[in-house]
Amino acid sequence: MSRPAVPPWLAHALRTQRGPVPWSAVIRGVLAAGPLLLAGVLAGRTPVGVLAAIGAMLAGLNDRPGSRRAAVRRLGLPALAGALGLLVGTCAGQGLAAVPLTLALTGLGLLAGGVSAIGPVASAAGTQLLVGAALGAGMPAAESGWQRALAFLAGAGWLLVLRLALPTPGSLAGDFRFDGERAAVAAVYDAVAALLEAVGGEQATARRAALTAALDHAQDALAGPRLRRYASSAAERRLHARYAAALPLAEAATALFWAGEPVSARAAAGPRRLAAAVRDNTATGPLPAPHRSAPALRALDDALLRAAEAFDRGKPTDLHTRRRTAGTLVRIALGAGGREYGLRVALCFGAGAAVAQALHHTRWYGHHQHWYWLPATAVFLVKPDLGPLVSRVLCRAAGTVLGALVFAGFAAVLPRPDGLIALVAVSGALIPVATRHFAAQTAVVTVLVLSLLMAGGEPQASVSRIGETLLACVIVLVVGHLPMPGQRGGGVRARVAAAGDAAQAYLVHVVSRSQDRATRWTLRREAYRALAEARAAVVLAAAELPPLARHAEGADEIVATLERLVDTTTACAVHLDDSGRLAARHLDRLAELLAEFEEGRERTALRLPGLPLAG
Repeated sequence: MSRPAVPPWLAHALRTQRGPVPWSAVIRGVLAAGPLLLAGVLAGRTPVGVLAAIGAMLAGLNDRPGSRRAAVRRLGLPALAGALGLLVGTCAGQGLAAVPLTLALTGLGLLAGGVSAIGPVASAAGTQLLVGAALGAGMPAAESGWQRALAFLAGAGWLLVLRLALPTPGSLAGDFRFDGERAAVAAVYDAVAALLEAVGGEQATARRAALTAALDHAQDALAGPRLRRYASSAAERRLHARYAAALPLAEAATALFWAGEPVSARAAAGPRRLAAAVRDNTATGPLPAPHRSAPALRALDDALLRAAEAFDRGKPTDLHTRRRTAGTLVRIALGAGGREYGLRVALCFGAGAAVAQALHHTRWYGHHQHWYWLPATAVFLVKPDLGPLVSRVLCRAAGTVLGALVFAGFAAVLPRPDGLIALVAVSGALIPVATRHFAAQTAVVTVLVLSLLMAGGEPQASVSRIGETLLACVIVLVVGHLPMPGQRGGGVRARVAAAGDAAQAYLVHVVSRSQDRATRWTLRREAYRALAEARAAVVLAAAELPPLARHAEGADEIVATLERLVDTTTACAVHLDDSGRLAARHLDRLAELLAEFEEGRERTALRLPGLPLAG
């Protein structure tokens, strides 16, 4: 007898990410929140130390593997938003009554939700803005809003300083400032080699997706602030040139993947040597050339020659920059996805604040004076970045219960404040490991926050925090299933429409036979990146409960068609470079895919715009 399949929403809740332990992030976690709390206690300013430690903790949730320059934006922008939220929340909490305060927080949730639709960094910034506002409004204290904001910003800034200053393990042999960038660019060449090895096999499609992910990661790693306005050091110039040299290699490998004919092992040897040269910051040495028996193989050979030259004396370029204007970002925030998510965030945050304030004046709250926990919990629960709705609700509830029980046990035996400071330091070290599963992350954060609050003078509050978390889970579940103005599935529709626009722009550029290869590679990058974002949104929507998942039915087929269309466009570009014209099989395949897109668009419930070239 076959076992019944696990529902997607439950399978997601049970899934755990794997990978090596990020020891450098663990060390930063030990040196962040705990020492900041200790400094506040020793200085007689414990509340300030608590806020600084909270700032470091929230920054630690965004402290992911990558380059130092990318960490400036990934940690810094959310920290600035959190400090602003603390300032606004403190001023609103001190100057407004309960009903106007709830309305103000609801409006702030609408703004933060729309901004969160722009991307991961914007989502983290929106989250910290609302968490900071809840803390500021729900934690009455003697400090002014400016003092609180500065303390929070100092805590996050301390973790950012640690991220920029401390070398990662194994990077001391070279210029450790660029170890993250070197690893990201080397991963691109490894991904090209892996795709070439898999051409014609069952793993080829997965390897092509892995190449896109590696290019996205390298693009982000190089897109942070430079040491100066222009790449000023030899190391920076080499990294920019080596990333740019990988783009034509990726294009040729994708064209070979589209053709589906296996290539010799010799073809992958060159990219492997280039990856080793980037990783070790050494010269390439002789590169084995592939056979030049087909247009894509000739393109691969030419790209290897250009890469060898770029490794020696390549000029820096700006090909790594995502070309999204302020107007584009505003359109994303105000589009269907931003509006739908903004409304849900506003309702969850506003309802959480209203219920928390109502309970604050009842006996249920007892001696607990602060009501921030419920709306702050709702902010994390409403984030689709953390998984499908039911999955993250289950993980949040389980993690909070476990964390509260663990803390209650420690609080009964640990000395104060020394034991609580040690518990904060240990929890900070565990956060980088616990981010592999939302329930584990929630448990560790719960222990850390309860430790901070008790160190700041609050009584032991494990039971009430469990109750508030469960209330937040109910609120988010209800709001998550409410009908909204307009069509459901706005987030998925926006991502798929953006992927269609990017694929269209890339196809138009290629079939126009433009000789501007730099623009072509930039458009190709944007098309594959938009497709990866659309694919992630579709997978997430498919793992929701059936009442929500049905609103995105058919989107996976459309994304798959667009992926094949962009692959075919890449093969067309390589063939045009080689022969100056398109073969009949290219034209037939393009027509077939455009027609397939139109058929899928008519069947799906997303009501996507068509591609003009489909006619």
